Amino acid sequence: MNARLRPHEPIAAAMQSVYTLRPMTPADLDAVAQIEASVYDFPWSRGNFADSLTAQYHAQVLTDETGTVRGYFVAMPGVEEMHLLNISVAPEVQGQGLSLLMLDALVLLSRADGALLLWLEVRPSNTHAVRIYERYGFYPIARRRDYYPSVDTHGRASREDALVMSAQVGDLLLRRGLRPA
Repeated sequence: MNARLRPHEPIAAAMQSVYTLRPMTPADLDAVAQIEASVYDFPWSRGNFADSLTAQYHAQVLTDETGTVRGYFVAMPGVEEMHLLNISVAPEVQGQGLSLLMLDALVLLSRADGALLLWLEVRPSNTHAVRIYERYGFYPIARRRDYYPSVDTHGRASREDALVMSAQVGDLLLRRGLRPA
């Protein structure tokens, strides 16, 4: 991982020595799809991840000291922007700040790509994720109507809006104390 962590973050620095981020490969797709299915009611398919690799999106996996995939992210570059499409951490290692490590890596990757803006969509009902993004420095900018598949209170197929959140890459670099390698 290329992120330089602030000295007052000894826990994050210790985690960095245990976890490694590397590019996602086709050999990772089964592990990634398994994590995806364990954390989402409406998961991406293995094919969605394969298509992301074919399209040459930025896709990385977070592995532990045994090489086991514990998390991943997929982001699509654009003109002076980066769109975070998916980020997930395996349930058994959630709550350890691993999503922050991956977001830090994504911010550095965005900077290296020349992106000025980083944005994402999140379900408003996923209050945990919304809080993580807000604390990280993202702010809501819009709603996309009926963006996500859902189930209503009667168990019928429905749709849920997406909350669109954004942040300036430069602001995130400063906020997190990150410096490009």
